[in-house]
Amino acid sequence: MAYDDRVPAMSVSRLDIGHIGHRGDGVADTPQGPVFVPLTLPGEAVEAEREHDRARLVAVLEPSAERIEPVCRYFGVCGGCALQHWASAPYEAWKRELVVDALARAGVEAPVAPLLPAHGEGRRRAVFHARGTGGGAPKGRDLLSVGFAGRRSHAIVAIDSCPILAPGLDGALKAAWEVAQMLAPLAKPLDIQVTATETGLDMDVRGSGPLKPDRVAALAEIAGAHRLARLTRHGELVLQREPPLVTMGRARVTLPPGSFLQATAEGEARLAALVGEAVGKAGRVADLFSGVGTFALRLAERARVAAYESSAPAIEALVKATRGVAGLKPVTGEARDLFRRPLLPLELKAFDAVVFDPPRQGAQAQAEQLAASKVPLVVGVSCDPVTFARDAAILLTGGYRLEKVTPVDQFLYSAHVELVGVFRR
Repeated sequence: MAYDDRVPAMSVSRLDIGHIGHRGDGVADTPQGPVFVPLTLPGEAVEAEREHDRARLVAVLEPSAERIEPVCRYFGVCGGCALQHWASAPYEAWKRELVVDALARAGVEAPVAPLLPAHGEGRRRAVFHARGTGGGAPKGRDLLSVGFAGRRSHAIVAIDSCPILAPGLDGALKAAWEVAQMLAPLAKPLDIQVTATETGLDMDVRGSGPLKPDRVAALAEIAGAHRLARLTRHGELVLQREPPLVTMGRARVTLPPGSFLQATAEGEARLAALVGEAVGKAGRVADLFSGVGTFALRLAERARVAAYESSAPAIEALVKATRGVAGLKPVTGEARDLFRRPLLPLELKAFDAVVFDPPRQGAQAQAEQLAASKVPLVVGVSCDPVTFARDAAILLTGGYRLEKVTPVDQFLYSAHVELVGVFRR
């Protein structure tokens, strides 16, 4: 059910939009407090149906000069993009300001560089959601919704294309439709993660529950027909034509099923370049929350690297990727939960530099140990300015100086922004 349908709308009223909030909604300041109106821009006068501190846009009465035509016909219904209607210059300035504001609120002072665009060819991974009627009904697209979640809704917006996806995902949606069609009688919600790799599409299907052999065989036929590199179900192999490979520096990584990968190839390259520049000539580097080696495998071209990551398959893939590769210094890997068992100052003593790239919740426990350590250089990578600012404040209290923060935009049209910060004692 959509958010706006849960209670009756209060009234239709005129609202003057003053700025864009942190989630990408236009904000009107009223005597009763701020009202958030999606799909609006600063300087616009709009007609909206209010519902407490939220509102549904009815009409734009006075459009902003910064309003542009969205690139996707599903914009406004699909919940994947928030800001396709905003011109690039003010959009980029706003996105940089998200980082500036988060640091200021945490009491952290540091120069913030201009935003680096990093969408490149588009996103190379996507999760399609599928919902079917079930009950053994005849299979067909009219009984299915395959696409993305709607705005403030669990309903699925059925799509047949997405302009922000990379060309490497061509054919992914059609394959997802066929998988969903075959599983539709199960009446279970499906999440179909697809990643574009150098050897083809890597697909992992989740939500189907246990399948009988005939259905597993049918999935394998779909994978073969669409020439998927690999198809897995809840991480279990159904069919593999080729290992799904991604190049990182001089190494080629075979991705574990459903593994994390930076959203765009250019975003990964931008972040890795910033990290490499910051690490410089450090000879011994710890890569914390390393994933499959986004930074570790590139840093190994000039430094000895110890990688730490909670996912054992990711660490195994990272270390395996270094075998037989000329020009790499030694790389070690350890599967370790850094939220529960962060590296301690005595362990950190072995490193000239530390790189950390945690999930959205940040790395508070690890930041506290870094603050108590004597590591001369720390490079923080984050997809959440708020938790980064919190962790940065901990490091500053421990005697570090935040030299520079660089925002990176690989999540085009959204309120998400990546960043790289350089801390030095």
